[in-house]
Amino acid sequence: MGRPRRTALVTMLGAVALAAPTAAALPAAADDHEYDVLVVGKTLGFRHSSIDEATTAIIALGDAHGFTVDVWDPQQPERTLTSTPFTDAGLDKYETVVFVSTVDGTNNLDPARPTLLDSAELEAFQGYIRDGGGFAGIHAATDSMHTIPWYSQLTGGGARFVGHPAQQTAVQDVVDQTHPSTEHLDSTWTRFDEWYNFNVSPSPYVRVLTNIDESTYNPGRTAMGEDHPLAWCHNFEGARSWYTAGGHTEASYVEPAFLQHVLGGIQWTAGVVDGGGDCVTWYEIDTLMADLIDSGELSRNAERQLVRHYEAAKALAESGDHAGAAERLNGLKGQVRGHVKDEELRELLADKADDLQTWQLGLS
Repeated sequence: MGRPRRTALVTMLGAVALAAPTAAALPAAADDHEYDVLVVGKTLGFRHSSIDEATTAIIALGDAHGFTVDVWDPQQPERTLTSTPFTDAGLDKYETVVFVSTVDGTNNLDPARPTLLDSAELEAFQGYIRDGGGFAGIHAATDSMHTIPWYSQLTGGGARFVGHPAQQTAVQDVVDQTHPSTEHLDSTWTRFDEWYNFNVSPSPYVRVLTNIDESTYNPGRTAMGEDHPLAWCHNFEGARSWYTAGGHTEASYVEPAFLQHVLGGIQWTAGVVDGGGDCVTWYEIDTLMADLIDSGELSRNAERQLVRHYEAAKALAESGDHAGAAERLNGLKGQVRGHVKDEELRELLADKADDLQTWQLGLS
């Protein structure tokens, strides 16, 4: 089955053997295989011992939930594809690509150091993303291709791994339970893992799903403070992108809640499930509106009205009044439908405003 294409906004505006998890550990459901997933476990730097466990777990999830898994990881020779899938034709069959702790040793920012993907592979991967392919990153997926800014924008908001304390138990606040990867969780999620710190918080640019409470563990010398996302999602250049910083330990991949978390991320990025406004963000709407205004599509009065309704809704959301924000978004949608002349752009922005409203209603 070929993957469905999702239109990019930039284009429209015109850019050891391992035991499988037990059945009890896997989220329930079973279907025929209906789509294809590529798991990338290749590394050029430090190699996490849990990559093999993660691969085993995702294959088992695919068997239970209707997707076929191919593996690109020369260090798992019994599983890997025989040649790189990072070509235009090679990637075309996959609904989503999952990077599992793909460390390549570029965190010293040496531009001469080889990156996980070479230039031709990167070009093919960029084309895949811009043509609507999905991306899911697990744990050290943010410790890869540090010298390629586009990749850290894909993984989320430019956030790159910079360090971690000792493995320990900590509490994540589940700040968004509307997404398929978090809807099974309570408002807090306590587990043992290796907790990453990042060079910047991605929160201005992504939908934060979980935020770790640094008061519940020792975050180490690269602590981030209150704004410390651990899982997030966003729409990027036409693709659905999802990331979780969990998954360092082998035990993660027989942990039911974590497996459900990963499954939701895979299913959502593949476009086979929706939910919670599908990770639309205020930043996404803001960027789309700015491009629309710059195009000269709107009168000055219509521009003011769109901005007024958007800013009022965002302020209500930031104050915690999500129901109020959802109500105010009706005004934004009315202005869009009344004043944006280009039908394609009008429907695009109205649909995104609908997603934003769905998200706010879910949070309320």
